[in-house]
Amino acid sequence: MPKTSSLQVQGRDRAGKGAARATRRNGLVPAVIYGGSQEATLIALEPKTLVALMHDPAFKTNIFEVEIAGKKQRTMAMDVQLDPVSDRPIHADFRRIEKDTLVRVPVPVRFHNESASPGIKVGGVLNIVRHDVEVRGKPDDLPDHIDIDLTGLEIGDSVHINAVTLPNGVKPTIARNFTICTIAPPTVMAVEEEKPAAAAAADGAAAPAAGAAAPAAGAAGAAGAKPAAGAAAPAAGAKPAAKK
Repeated sequence: MPKTSSLQVQGRDRAGKGAARATRRNGLVPAVIYGGSQEATLIALEPKTLVALMHDPAFKTNIFEVEIAGKKQRTMAMDVQLDPVSDRPIHADFRRIEKDTLVRVPVPVRFHNESASPGIKVGGVLNIVRHDVEVRGKPDDLPDHIDIDLTGLEIGDSVHINAVTLPNGVKPTIARNFTICTIAPPTVMAVEEEKPAAAAAADGAAAPAAGAAAPAAGAAGAAGAKPAAGAAAPAAGAKPAAKK
C-alpha cells in the first residue's frame, strides 16, 4: 500500500512564467495540482521539502494530502522539472486523485537474498535490467515497491515480470513478459579464457618467424664461404707482384 503523508504548501494567485519566476525569487518552488472534477490549483512549496521527498524511491507512488483554503486534496507527484545546471527543482506537477482515478507510475524494485543465490556464490553477477516497473492502477491499490527473491538462482537464470505477484487491479503497462534481472557469468572467467587464446596466437606467430630465421643463417654462411678452389688459385706461372 502507498504511504500517505501531509504536505505543507502555499497558494498562488497568478499563473504564467513571470509569476513562476517571482515565486522562485521568494525562495519557493512553483507547482500546480490538476485533474479530477476541479480546476487546476496553483501552489508553492519549500525546495528543501520537495528535495527530501524526491529522495524517497517511492516518491511517485506516495499519496500527499494538501490543505488549501481549509480543504484537503489527495494528490500524487507526477513530474518535477530540474534546472539543467544546478539540478534544483524549478517546477512540480501534482495530480489530484479521487476514488476511481487510474494512474501510471513507476514502482521501485528491491532485490533480496543475494547470499542465497548459488550463482552469485560462485562469482556470478546480479544484472539488474529494470530498477523500477511502470504499472497502472488505482492509487490506493498500488504497491510502494516490488520484491524480487534471488534464492536458488543459478548463473544464466533470469526473473521475468510474470513471476511477480501484483495486487488485484494493478497491471504492468508493458504487455510482454519482460526481464527484470538475470544472473550473469563472472567476468573473471572470460578473462581467464582469453589468456590461453592469446598465448596460442603468440606461439603460432613465433613459429614461422623461427623457421624464417634458418634460411637467413644459411644465406649468411653462403656469403661467408670461401671462393671456389679454381677461382682462388693464381694463374700458373704468374709471378708475385714486385715490392717497391
